[in-house]
Amino acid sequence: MLKAFYKPKQLEAGCDEAGRGCLAGPVVAAAVILPKGYKNKFINDSKQIPEKLRFELAETIKKDAMAWAVVAVSHTEIDEINILNASIVGMQRAVEQLKIKPEFLLIDGNRFKKHKDIPHLCVIKGDEIYMSIAAASLLAKTHRDELMLSLHEKFPHYAWDKNKGYPTKLHRKGIELHGPCEHHRMTFTLLPPQLSLFE
Repeated sequence: MLKAFYKPKQLEAGCDEAGRGCLAGPVVAAAVILPKGYKNKFINDSKQIPEKLRFELAETIKKDAMAWAVVAVSHTEIDEINILNASIVGMQRAVEQLKIKPEFLLIDGNRFKKHKDIPHLCVIKGDEIYMSIAAASLLAKTHRDELMLSLHEKFPHYAWDKNKGYPTKLHRKGIELHGPCEHHRMTFTLLPPQLSLFE
């Protein structure tokens, strides 16, 4: 089971994002404050959990958490401020939307910008260590997956129902055949230079 807290006597919010490496759609960030002593042996890094269980756990987290928030930063804003800044801004906005102000932030990864007067700690692979970060990763991942499945209905030729916007061969074949759509991140390398995806 993951660690329940960094320091037991402070109100901590775990923060994470989903979709940084995608070619299309928003990056989604989440912040979660879990109750003291909270235990759930199934909560882990969202990438290590089967899809059906991810959605079940997301609903459990929303019900059990003291506070939670999910924020999407659009592909256009990503193109304007870059993906790193968009991820940081998303986590800051999620913290801002929490109904309880945390005393400390646990951030997944190694980059963050101090948010107001709240101290923070960046933890590489934090979603494999701290339960609150893993909970945030589950909320961010499931929310983003739902968004991309909805967009797939309008843009089926990119196979977003399978790749959720990540740069798979099938996704890039769709871009090569149909060109990018209004939801693609135009500052990203949508197609590798001088590479045919049909070889």
